[in-house]
Amino acid sequence: MTDIAARRIIDVHAHLTPPAYVQDLAGAGDLQAPTLRWNIGNHIEDMDKAGVEWSILSVTTPGVWFKDVARGRKLSRITNDYAAEMAQKHPKRIGQFAAIPVPDTEGSLREIEYGLDKLKADGVAAFTSYGDKWLGDPAFDPVMADLNRRKAVLYVHPTTADCCKNIQPYIRDAVIEYGTDTTRAIASWILQGAGRKFPDITVIWSHAGGTMPFLIERFDRAADLNKDLKPNVPNGFRAEAAKCFYDTAQSSNEVSMGALKKVVPMSQIVFGTDYPFRTADDHVQRLIKGGVFSPAELAQIYRSNALPLLPRIRG
Repeated sequence: MTDIAARRIIDVHAHLTPPAYVQDLAGAGDLQAPTLRWNIGNHIEDMDKAGVEWSILSVTTPGVWFKDVARGRKLSRITNDYAAEMAQKHPKRIGQFAAIPVPDTEGSLREIEYGLDKLKADGVAAFTSYGDKWLGDPAFDPVMADLNRRKAVLYVHPTTADCCKNIQPYIRDAVIEYGTDTTRAIASWILQGAGRKFPDITVIWSHAGGTMPFLIERFDRAADLNKDLKPNVPNGFRAEAAKCFYDTAQSSNEVSMGALKKVVPMSQIVFGTDYPFRTADDHVQRLIKGGVFSPAELAQIYRSNALPLLPRIRG
């Protein structure tokens, strides 16, 4: 594709930073410089340079849950209202995944209703883990049951689990822990049975599924080593993994994409940038130069694989 505008890319992994969110977190040291520099004008300019037609915005790590119910509800609402404002100002360019404070069941159910019914969000955003529980934990079943009833899209962003914060001080958690926590969340979702309990949730995992594709041989054998897991993967781990979607954010290189393509069908790979941490054009160019995908397959990743997940955009 030589014509940039003709790509009409849908970016499912891009972030926003509401000013009131920054104000709430001020002084804690939780927000990185690219997050603090974000603004919608620069974001849309970056989209235009690469042929991104739509960005579906979500709040990035550290998210909205800080083990404080009132604060979690406040930050969820701040984030969702601001994202909706951006979508209203740019109705043909910006969508949103609504933030929810997952461990707070009542607050999450309330915000799902507000985000999906009132704000018409394109789905819901959650994180890979909360404290010592990963997303497939039965503690989160009431929230997942509501998303399943709604046949919602659940976009999942990584974080660092409580166990593993700053364990190697010379390297940022994002380098290793984000991919690792994504893998643990996938393992939790599939092997603890959430994927089969809630089959009508469409899950999008970030960063090409973390390290899952590289550990696939071990995951293939997991139910053989623990027979209690068999009912959750009756057709094998890969059959369940293939029901989920995986984005290209921070993983557009030939190694990650080559591994992912061997584990899941082409139909399950969608485009993500992780903007403002990386640019859209960087991801487009890496996907092209990596040589893993044909032009027709790139068109799937850019747009057609995501369209069935996003009826508002499809319409």
